[in-house]
Amino acid sequence: MNVGNTYENDLGRRLYLEIGLIEEQHVTHYGSLIYPTLTWLESLLLYEYVECYLYYSFYMTETYPNTKMIWEQHLNIETAHLHKAAEMLMKYENKDWRSIVTAEFPKLLKFEPQKAYVRQVLHGQINQTADMESYKNIDSLPQYHRFFKYQDKINGDTESVASHKVIMNHIQKYGTDYRYEESPNPVKSLRNRQEDCVKTGRTQELYV
Repeated sequence: MNVGNTYENDLGRRLYLEIGLIEEQHVTHYGSLIYPTLTWLESLLLYEYVECYLYYSFYMTETYPNTKMIWEQHLNIETAHLHKAAEMLMKYENKDWRSIVTAEFPKLLKFEPQKAYVRQVLHGQINQTADMESYKNIDSLPQYHRFFKYQDKINGDTESVASHKVIMNHIQKYGTDYRYEESPNPVKSLRNRQEDCVKTGRTQELYV
């Protein structure tokens, strides 16, 4: 969103805009996960606490010294933020931070390859979509569900969708798409790298 309008050509600018809109959907989704009974300062405290937890996890599992220093720097920054959030919580709401979080971190995350997990999620959820407050497989949705209306409206003409145009241009130039794969794609309909599959996850015409 910040640099997309400065790209050198129209296709690049449209691609940045498309990516930005998708990220806004992600932000909205994440925001909906906030516990609704918390105050703004309680949410701020938890936010900073989780950031410290993540950076501390990365710091403790990082093996490369130079990168470990970067994680340590970010941990120190977020620790300062956490202390400030605790001060504000006490000052403006007269609440001790211990009433919101425990004194110890949960079990630390392991900073390690997640390819197998991502492939598992991709295979199992490629046809999942939100349906009000639940998730459903698109094959179980009625034919005139708003999901399909949205897809027809936004992605109906795939040649006008910037991301698909970039993929098609790459295939025409290099004979294959730009993905790097160590093994066949877990989704069968996405294994052909000489064409851009535009129906998987959008229509009921394909199975994976």
